[in-house]
Amino acid sequence: MATSGRRGPYFCGIDAAMDVVAGKWKPLILWELHHHGTRRFAELRRGLPGVSEKMLIQHLREMEEDGLVHREVYRQVPPKVEYSLTEPGVSLNAALASLGEWGTERMHRIGAARVSVDAGAPGQVP
Repeated sequence: MATSGRRGPYFCGIDAAMDVVAGKWKPLILWELHHHGTRRFAELRRGLPGVSEKMLIQHLREMEEDGLVHREVYRQVPPKVEYSLTEPGVSLNAALASLGEWGTERMHRIGAARVSVDAGAPGQVP
């Protein structure tokens, strides 16, 4: 199971949940893996414009320690590594869905644009 140093004590369930999703990129990694399934590192990086290689590696390691992400290493040349959601990762992503809906409503309310992942520039996603 998880070997992370993040084990409480916690004030409440929200505190415990935020401990594993803290930071800008973790919820977006969960979203990317949920919507696109198993991904290689480069695919994840392309799907998350603005994330640095160092930050993505760090977050993936922490998420693996927390049992949210599964890392599959294929012993071949060249080496191949794939990332996918575990059951706890899927359930956490489902719990974050309401937060995503709230955020989408906020974007509409304030007139914020969405980032197009393909172009890597602001604009509406089809």
